[in-house]
Amino acid sequence: MNNDEFERFVLKFGKDILRFCRMTAQNAEDGDELYQDTMLKLLEKKKRLDFAQNAKSYALSTSIYLWRNKKKKYANRMRLVPIDSMDEMSEEGYEVSDQDREVSPEHIVLQQNEVDMIQRFVASLPEKYRIPIYLYYSADMQISEVSEILGLPEGTVKSRIHKAKKQLKEKLEAIGYDR
Repeated sequence: MNNDEFERFVLKFGKDILRFCRMTAQNAEDGDELYQDTMLKLLEKKKRLDFAQNAKSYALSTSIYLWRNKKKKYANRMRLVPIDSMDEMSEEGYEVSDQDREVSPEHIVLQQNEVDMIQRFVASLPEKYRIPIYLYYSADMQISEVSEILGLPEGTVKSRIHKAKKQLKEKLEAIGYDR
């Protein structure tokens, strides 16, 4: 892949990869950092990449690899030097900011609240269920592509997506969400 092909690749798939990175990292700042790390890694290996092959899948699997490594490093660091203030930092619940109230009509805020609630539920899923859901729905990939990225059989990917959807349904029904 030459510089022009790499540029076209970023223009074509950059938004999807960024969205996936943000969802995987569960916040914009860490997602942006993961996206940047992914693109740097791809840039380092651009001569070995083939634009004609599924470069998007390779990019997403690279971001998963980088994210897992980062989590492992963080877990090791936390095992050595735990931070007690993490409980103080993690608060649940959604609050609409004053800016949202001023700019958006009431129904848009309510819709955003629903979206945020569902995103929180998806983010609370175990990683083995969350990543296939993100790849399938957010990155708009086929089951075969997801299975290739994760290195799992297609049946396993289907099963994990099904179990994740079942868990999400149970959580939504528990709070009385009916749609």
